[in-house]
Amino acid sequence: MSDAPRLPAARPAAAGRAAAGRARSFRARLRRRRKGEKAPGRERFTVSVHPLFVLYGAYCCLRGQLFAFLAATVCAVMHECGHAWYAARIGCRLRRLCLLPGGALVQGDIEGISLADEVRLALAGPAVNAVSAALFAALWWLAPETYPYTEAAALTSFSLFAVNLLPAYPLDGGRVLYCALARLRGEPFAQRAMRVVGVLLALACAALFALGCVWGEWNFSLLFYASFILGGTFGGKDCRYERIRYDLAPRLARGMEVRRVALSAACPVKKALAYFERGRWLELLLFDGQGRFLCALSQAQLYEIAERADIYRPLSDYI
Repeated sequence: MSDAPRLPAARPAAAGRAAAGRARSFRARLRRRRKGEKAPGRERFTVSVHPLFVLYGAYCCLRGQLFAFLAATVCAVMHECGHAWYAARIGCRLRRLCLLPGGALVQGDIEGISLADEVRLALAGPAVNAVSAALFAALWWLAPETYPYTEAAALTSFSLFAVNLLPAYPLDGGRVLYCALARLRGEPFAQRAMRVVGVLLALACAALFALGCVWGEWNFSLLFYASFILGGTFGGKDCRYERIRYDLAPRLARGMEVRRVALSAACPVKKALAYFERGRWLELLLFDGQGRFLCALSQAQLYEIAERADIYRPLSDYI
């Protein structure tokens, strides 16, 4: 046996290819990060916290109102879930939620949807708060002992319902007013009018705060809301809703239940998107006006149509 030192074994070709692939992947991630792009196939839900949310939380803690602050945050998230539910019905999904003082906000790119759908999207959030407040009030009749624990949640839900109907951005009432003005006088007029209304409402909140100071009531919540309204008034349009794109590869590896729906080809794309359901593979069976079978449309094909379609056009235009 020779005592000569052994040379290191040559690296296998497969290992070399894997290392090269990792290097390319790393460089691609760096390029995407510099450009601000997301990795393909990854759509993460993110939650951001506005600095005013932290300040308002600290203010509530100092005043001994921590429970009320937490109740308001939970009810606000429920409110945004109402928006997300209706957005999903028209082929959009919630990507990012921003926590704000006394509430939350979700912004979205909803260009291309009708004014009627934008109004329904705006009212879905307050509707959730109205229903939750009514349920809490009904609970008091059935179980009066729960009143001390649910009073704050009920009042907060009702307050969010009422406050969000105020006609100023970024509140839902502002969206409804914007759509009404845009329908009557056009979007340029609606944008100018909303700036005026937002400034007036912020000044009203500031004036109420000043009057409260004169009467010995230092209600800093009014200042927070004045800042909130001014920020929404001059903050531009929403830009956080995106088209639904589910990465189904992991679920397909485990197996998915198939949901089959019979639908007229004359139905708009929007109606077909409403049948999407997480965890189930959708297959549409399309029929003509006389009930004759036309074709089957898989979920993957419907994704492709939704990417390029006007969601108010009938499915028959894209098959």
